[in-house]
Amino acid sequence: MELLDAMLKRRSVRQFKNDDISDENLEKILQAGLLAPTSRNLKPCEFIVIKDKLILDKLSKSKAHGGEFLRNCNLAIAVFADSEKADTWVEDASIALSFMHLMACDQGLGSCWCQMHLRSSKDGVDAEDTARKLLAMEDKFRLVGILGLGVSKKEPKAYKLDDLDLSKVKFID
Repeated sequence: MELLDAMLKRRSVRQFKNDDISDENLEKILQAGLLAPTSRNLKPCEFIVIKDKLILDKLSKSKAHGGEFLRNCNLAIAVFADSEKADTWVEDASIALSFMHLMACDQGLGSCWCQMHLRSSKDGVDAEDTARKLLAMEDKFRLVGILGLGVSKKEPKAYKLDDLDLSKVKFID
């Protein structure tokens, strides 16, 4: 698949079959995250692959809205970044998540980014703190999001280049 094709086909998928993700697919997705550029090449990101259904269920409840799909994904990858190593941890982790999102699509898998930074549970507990405790990460590691992965239950319709809103682009000559 060419990059533009993956960008057109990539959609946020929240419903998955019970099929397993192959080790080869997972390896390619992790490679994409590790290849993501970071500010000054400091590479502050750390990746935790979560296959434990009990942990996925707890993570799905760690934010008030939008995390429910984590309980049904085949696995998830939490992207933490060392905030002491780089002040650009939000950007660095976001790029890694985006690269992995595109690679999942390229591998024929569905994925969805679950935002954790600046989110909280229905009880007002910080989602990032909850995830950090569940996944045994030090406080210096910040969590932008978790990428839920799986085999899509249905094939979402791809975007088309004709659908792009080119009025959002301005040129300065």
